[in-house]
Amino acid sequence: MDLENKIYRAAELLKQSKYTVVLTGAGMSTESGLADFRSSRGMWAERDPLQLASQEALQNNYPEFRAFYLERIKTLQKNSPHKGHQILAAWEKAGILQAIITQNVDGFHKKAGSSEVIELHGNLTRINCENCSCEVTPETFIEGLNCDVCNGKLRPGVVLFGEGLPQNEWEKALSHLERAQLLIVIGTSLEVSPANQIPLYFRGRGKQILLNQEETSYNKFFDLFIQGSAGETLAGVDKALKIY
Repeated sequence: MDLENKIYRAAELLKQSKYTVVLTGAGMSTESGLADFRSSRGMWAERDPLQLASQEALQNNYPEFRAFYLERIKTLQKNSPHKGHQILAAWEKAGILQAIITQNVDGFHKKAGSSEVIELHGNLTRINCENCSCEVTPETFIEGLNCDVCNGKLRPGVVLFGEGLPQNEWEKALSHLERAQLLIVIGTSLEVSPANQIPLYFRGRGKQILLNQEETSYNKFFDLFIQGSAGETLAGVDKALKIY
């Protein structure tokens, strides 16, 4: 099946589905100018994530932990959602899409206008105290201050190495998947657990579409694979939806 026919097939499956869920990964963020930390050209190529993005670093090497996340937050503030994020938000408003499950921590889905977003790995823009959980503004973290309630260390509200996923977010994701008729996976190689188990969990429940720059070891579980960038592919499907 050529690309054009795949695009129209995706639009057809979207039209037929009464409950559609999207799962997004790093490929969604890289098109907004954010580094894919797991690629050979990403930030992980120069820095060991186990040393910088972990509970151990937070407790025992806070200056480098803070410097690392300070860089990420500043990069985030210089970039914005791309057309792919905006298309998904428009689909939700039109009743075409019911929920987004994301591995990304940039908050761009919500910034683009999506409301039902399950952030499995947290959000960089939420800053809280490690000690008392008090929430503060990102500017407080950027300025290098401690918690003004207990003087504890401040940290971004993301899942660090050595921490488990927030159980309530995982349960919300599964709740949406139990109702879904169509799952669209966008911009992920499906290497990170437990999110990579979602296509396996959903198998047999409905149709599955994968939109990604490269093939994955999970391709066999999908009814349709479209190779390409998230933004361009979603724009193509959106155009086909309006014609279909």
